Amino acid sequence: MAVRSEPHWFKSSYSGGSGTECVECAHSVDGALVRDSKVSGGPVVAVRVPAWRAFVRGLAGGALVSGSS
Repeated sequence: MAVRSEPHWFKSSYSGGSGTECVECAHSVDGALVRDSKVSGGPVVAVRVPAWRAFVRGLAGGALVSGSS
């Protein structure tokens, strides 16, 4: 299997299809990478596996709802 030199970026299934997507993600050896989908050459946030899993669990469980405080 060939090793990728560049991350494979994808948009969340929750992102809209009208160009309003906010973020793209890519898997990495240590966790996940996150960037602004409209600025692909901009900064990238690297998130380690435990934090990424907690984030995804929070989303799935409804703990991280937009507009909540």
